[in-house]
Amino acid sequence: MAPYPVALYSCNTSPLFFFSSKSFSLLHSLLLPPHPSSSSSLLTPGLHSSSSLLSSQSAGPFSCCPPRVSTAPVEYATPFPGFDFGHELNRLRALRSRLSSASSLGEKHRVIDADPRVSHFFHSGSAGLLARASGPLGFDSYELFLLKCLVAGGQEHVLGTWEGEVESVRSSVKAALYALVEMIERLDVNGAEGVGKRKIGGCLEDEEVQDLKKLLKTLREMEEFYDCIGGIIGYQIMVLELLNESTLESRTTHWPQHALASIESEFVEIHSPSGIDLSRNTGYASQAALWGIEGLPDLGEIYPLGGSADRLGLVDPDTGECLPAAMLPYCGRTLLEGLIRDLQAREFLYYKLYGRQCITPVAIMTSSAKNNHERITSLCEKLQWFGRGQSSFQLFEQPLVPAVCAEDGQWMVWKPFMPVCKPGGHGVIWKLAYDKGVFQWFYDHGRKGATVRQVSNVVAATDVTLLALAGIGLRHRKKLGFASCERNSGATEGINVLVEKNNADGKWSYGLSCIEYTEFGKFGINDGPVSPNSLQAEFPANTNILYVDLPSVELVASCKDESSLPGMVLNIKKPIVYMDQFGNRHSVTGGRLECTMQNIADKFANTYSSRCYKAIEDDLDTFIVCNERRRVTSSAKKKRKHSDKSLHQTPEGSLLDIMRNAHDILSQCDIKLPEIEGNDKYLDSGPPFLILLHPALGPLWEVIRQKFSGGSISKGSELKVDVAEFLWRDVELDGSLIIEADNAMGSTKLDDSGEPILKYGLRCGRCKLQNVKVLNDGIDWKFRGNIYWKHDVRRFESLKVKLHGNAEFEANDVTIQGNHVFEVPDGHKLTITAAPAGFDAQLIPIAPNLMDTGSWHWNYMIIGTNIQLELVGS
Repeated sequence: MAPYPVALYSCNTSPLFFFSSKSFSLLHSLLLPPHPSSSSSLLTPGLHSSSSLLSSQSAGPFSCCPPRVSTAPVEYATPFPGFDFGHELNRLRALRSRLSSASSLGEKHRVIDADPRVSHFFHSGSAGLLARASGPLGFDSYELFLLKCLVAGGQEHVLGTWEGEVESVRSSVKAALYALVEMIERLDVNGAEGVGKRKIGGCLEDEEVQDLKKLLKTLREMEEFYDCIGGIIGYQIMVLELLNESTLESRTTHWPQHALASIESEFVEIHSPSGIDLSRNTGYASQAALWGIEGLPDLGEIYPLGGSADRLGLVDPDTGECLPAAMLPYCGRTLLEGLIRDLQAREFLYYKLYGRQCITPVAIMTSSAKNNHERITSLCEKLQWFGRGQSSFQLFEQPLVPAVCAEDGQWMVWKPFMPVCKPGGHGVIWKLAYDKGVFQWFYDHGRKGATVRQVSNVVAATDVTLLALAGIGLRHRKKLGFASCERNSGATEGINVLVEKNNADGKWSYGLSCIEYTEFGKFGINDGPVSPNSLQAEFPANTNILYVDLPSVELVASCKDESSLPGMVLNIKKPIVYMDQFGNRHSVTGGRLECTMQNIADKFANTYSSRCYKAIEDDLDTFIVCNERRRVTSSAKKKRKHSDKSLHQTPEGSLLDIMRNAHDILSQCDIKLPEIEGNDKYLDSGPPFLILLHPALGPLWEVIRQKFSGGSISKGSELKVDVAEFLWRDVELDGSLIIEADNAMGSTKLDDSGEPILKYGLRCGRCKLQNVKVLNDGIDWKFRGNIYWKHDVRRFESLKVKLHGNAEFEANDVTIQGNHVFEVPDGHKLTITAAPAGFDAQLIPIAPNLMDTGSWHWNYMIIGTNIQLELVGS
């Protein structure tokens, strides 16, 4: 047989990899290569070339004639001419049906061996020899079945290609198989023949064996996780169905079958929902937040941290390795640390109100993308599980899924055995949590509901938003709740909608849900920038901040069909960018099968016998609360390009929103601050000031308002307060003031198992400033190396107060000018007062009977629907 070259191609016709040597992959060392003229040749390139809208609580969903979007034909591009979606889907659906009827692994082998594609690839009689050969390498019958599923799904190119002169004696499948068996029998399984790039029997290198094992791991995870839709075969069917959906010339659009697993409806309409506006109905917001605080012992916390966050471009400065979003250093700590600190602030508030310790169990979905799981685990271990105990955390790893070409669903490959894989979207979290026992783990901790928050959103815990959301959900026994806000121009985000559906049985169903921005076209919604008169502007933004009732969600997650994978979508609007094994960069039109966690709401629709024309949202099992956008969502999702004039979803933009929130709350405390203009004003100069307040100072703004009163903060000033027991009265700041405490909310003690546990209110650091002027040169705002969102800045001068242990600091009726560092040791109190030379500093020990409680503290009381503070002590 004459040699012929083989290459794999991406959708833009650039080669993914090319072999010029005589080496070949494991599977092709076992198999007879088909002739290139064969129409079903296995070596054919595997990837074919080619806010006014939000009313008060009582408002109804259809008041003031809110907009409706009904189904309408939508035009799509014609299908890729070289691929027959219908034929391939029919073949795979039939195969899935036969496999689902098989009762044993052996029977599954017989079913899949009968598939023409598999039969051709695994030549007659070869499978038994392959099974015999694979044993010594650690491959079992199940893994052999997984490889057959890969081939049956049309992805044989993943197993590698080869080129070069082939001796006629080795052109026999049987000869190749027996050669491999002989090689394996001579192999020293203890590794005595060497490591690294050593070839096994002259055919397969150690690295290739490891790559094949990684492929088998990916296939196993796909087969087991996607068992509800048919495993690997079902995954490919869903990919092709969604691609086929997007390539039909003309179709009548209805709510996608994969979003609502009910029978075909006569029609669907979406309406703008009426949510509870927390920014306007402040009395109800305060009450709802109190419900949330009171219900904290019934709540868990869920963080979907499995995403790859490619748009952040985050790199370890020491190793050059790519990092996940959770590791982004933001305002002096990683984003994950920020999530836990926000949670601890709510727990500290609960302690101050009820005098009891409450540790919320936290479930974190990770992935293997960018060593996400290992890095998050290492961070938790390094920080001793944040003083919460390892038993209060449950980390569970989501499977990676292959990226596919938009034209024909072929898996992208960056080298033999190694498909380009990405996390399968945050919607896998529900089924994965059920599979991994996370729901039962929550129940073992006595939890009924949970709040869900994404790591990149740095403002979600601002003021009442999270607490009110959880409070309403618990109080009214809702199944799911959304925290929402007005949409923002330039943000790639979905919308929350009220779905009205007429079912085929004549009944009507209603429920709140979400439409991803990638699906806007199916509903006739323009996915461009939001304008005041556009249809998008009528709908609130989906922020992926949720309240969920755990038993209700578990019931859906435990379904044995696609219901457990809500909102399956294939986003092919953004190219897949990756590097091949030779360091070449590829940008290919494609996507991956993703699920959207918020679309589990589609399973909680309420059914009525007739159509409802008046307010029904209060009676639904789903609900929505709304607040000002910067108190709900502002994300550090993507790295800002130097030439980019927009700060949306960048760390720089989210920092400005934090500054706006600080301006809002401190202005309510009669503190004068510089105004903050539009984002474009600060593209190069940075924010007008830096104010970073520990969330335990509130987190409710009505609590913060009682700790701060009077004074001013000048333009270009910096204020950082990292202590919860704090008093500011008539302080004038012109420069930099930094207050840090080892024990911002309490101190740690070892529990019975020897783990350090943070005990709220125990030996806290404390700081009081009354009638004080702080004057220094502060931050060097002209230094181009400042990274404000990291809180990495150069200073000329500053006043730094460092409180160790239960140390206390007080300054009264004094001006502190210039560069100073006051470091207060544990068990002591430092008092600064005015003196002719500037100021006097007096350090005294704290009385033994006040070591745990401090010489003063704030007493928290609930008066009606509000929290009132009382200063107790000196």
